[in-house]
Amino acid sequence: MSSNRAAINRRNRLAENVLAYGMLAPALILFISFLFYPMIRSIYLSMTLTDPRGNVIEFVGLENFFDLFQTSQFYSSLWTTLLFILLTVPTTILWSLLLAALTHNKLRYTKAFQFIYSLPLAISVGTGSIIWGLLFHPTVGMLNYFLSLARIPAIHWLTDPSWALISVSLMTIWMNMGFLYIVLSSGMQGIPEEVYDSAKIDGSGPVRTFIQIVLPLLSPTLFFSLIVSVIGAFQAFGQINILTRGGPMNSTNVIVYSIYQDAFVNFRFGTGSAQALVLFAIILALTLLQFTVLEKKVHYQ
Repeated sequence: MSSNRAAINRRNRLAENVLAYGMLAPALILFISFLFYPMIRSIYLSMTLTDPRGNVIEFVGLENFFDLFQTSQFYSSLWTTLLFILLTVPTTILWSLLLAALTHNKLRYTKAFQFIYSLPLAISVGTGSIIWGLLFHPTVGMLNYFLSLARIPAIHWLTDPSWALISVSLMTIWMNMGFLYIVLSSGMQGIPEEVYDSAKIDGSGPVRTFIQIVLPLLSPTLFFSLIVSVIGAFQAFGQINILTRGGPMNSTNVIVYSIYQDAFVNFRFGTGSAQALVLFAIILALTLLQFTVLEKKVHYQ
């Protein structure tokens, strides 16, 4: 009797395991096809030389990495990427936080403003880049038109090396604003109203309440926003490809665009794969550093 019961239990566990793996199979297939296999393939290609068709000609080991770290182009693209991150990430978070704070109070037309501020989330990178490309046009663009009204000389937004990265950063800030605004607004709505009422009873003003009470309670959401924004800035490609193509004079040639140029324009798949792995290592190291250093200051309720 006990042996029959044990056999039934084994069959039940087997059936549960088969059902569980069957339900996991679609996700596993997707991960293997679009994540694990491309990563393994990139590791292999980074140690080879290939022809324009992507066929392996010679196995060179770590030579692609040694050559990469000896070229000034790699350090230039890395520096441009860091500048791009510094221009976009803090500005986007602060701007989205300000908008979220202004629309947190249930005032008149708040819903309309929330819709407007969230709208960039629904616009693709390609569409947004075309819109901002028209705004940046040196002769018929709206930005230079407004500057002319103020008697300010026209700016060559996308063709001047000193302005090109700033221009792409402005478009990126606007494009990322929708997502961060929704995230930060949701974080603020998660703060109990009793907190605001207690602060008001204690005589705390709006600015003091926001700085000393709201920001600490919002720190988990801000930490998440920072992690996501830094990773997204490292991976920025579409707007740069459409607006500037890495120019002028490589002033917007971020590391992802450099990978694209090496792999899909110059057909140096080995060098492109080596850069992609270095970028992966940099993003992983910075993410771990942020979790190690900044998470200690996060106030979880």
